[in-house]
Amino acid sequence: MKRIKSIDILRGLSMCWMFIGHILAWWIRDKDRHLYLETFEIFDPIGATAFLFVAGISSMISYRNRMTKTENSEGYTKSRVRNEYMLRASFIFILAIIYNLVAAIKDNDLKMIWTWYILLTVAISLFLGWPLLKTPKYFRIFIGVIYWIAHLYVFSFLKPYEGDINNYGLLYHILYNEWALDPILPTFPFFIFGTVLGDILFDINLIEDRNERKLALKVKFLLPLLILGPILILFSILYNSISIPQNRSYSWLIYALGVVLTLLSTFIVFEEFIIHETKKSYKFLYYFSYYSLTIYLAHNALYFLFYHQISWPLIWIYIIATIIIVGIVFRFIHKRWSYKVSIKMQLGRLASGIAGKIEERKSNRLKN
Repeated sequence: MKRIKSIDILRGLSMCWMFIGHILAWWIRDKDRHLYLETFEIFDPIGATAFLFVAGISSMISYRNRMTKTENSEGYTKSRVRNEYMLRASFIFILAIIYNLVAAIKDNDLKMIWTWYILLTVAISLFLGWPLLKTPKYFRIFIGVIYWIAHLYVFSFLKPYEGDINNYGLLYHILYNEWALDPILPTFPFFIFGTVLGDILFDINLIEDRNERKLALKVKFLLPLLILGPILILFSILYNSISIPQNRSYSWLIYALGVVLTLLSTFIVFEEFIIHETKKSYKFLYYFSYYSLTIYLAHNALYFLFYHQISWPLIWIYIIATIIIVGIVFRFIHKRWSYKVSIKMQLGRLASGIAGKIEERKSNRLKN
């Protein structure tokens, strides 16, 4: 299947914003913090929610590619596809727990071992998403909406028990610990909705005739998204009395989905129908996409660099300089070591290797 660069651009933009958002939170001085919070509410849809959305698209395209491979290769089985997927999810889960453990030690709070930082949300989304990959698209949309509806009632019921030492307090901790981050109930639908679009893009790219494929892309993908995305944004703003919805509220989730749909469809319009050659504009964000997991883990080293020291106007100079430096560093890394420094790629290769060994042993047992 042809690689859709817009997906990498959106993933890179998402990682870039998470990088910027964290630096803003860490470096902004306390008296200017309200400006950071206002900026965060407006732009955060392109952060973790967009990252989950792209993870859903990529997971579905990867799943469909691998299932197609099982039809054309005797040595590549459906059980291997499942094992690769689940191993990759397991590795990300282990990495998430280690990440949370470091945060718990830093804050001297062991409860933070289970905290909804994006790594944990991605891992649990992958686990929950596996059985849904085989289901019809409309069913997945239905499941995503059900998750959002359930979230409304579950959160309102459990919120009073936050911090309590009882079953309801434990359940709140499991589902919502650090509500301002990325708890699974409200954010998992972004992954699910992403799998739906991944399905549609995969089917469109199976069309061999170029003109027919572009027509299908316009009619079945771009036109619906370019209509639905702005409608969701407008609805959420009107619902919130002509203002940007507050972070993680119900209207904000709708706003975030609208922003992500609009951005992805706009990027694809430019890639397929306007620019045609996206290589130069694509490369910088490509590094943030290709090394997304590496950058996410490494950028935490910047936490104490200018902790709560920089004023609001000046901080953007620091951020832009930091982003440029990081881009240059990973451009050099990509030329020198390529995939070897990409933790995401290494986890995928490790999962594939172990899954292959499992299939080989199973095959040998059957022969004996």
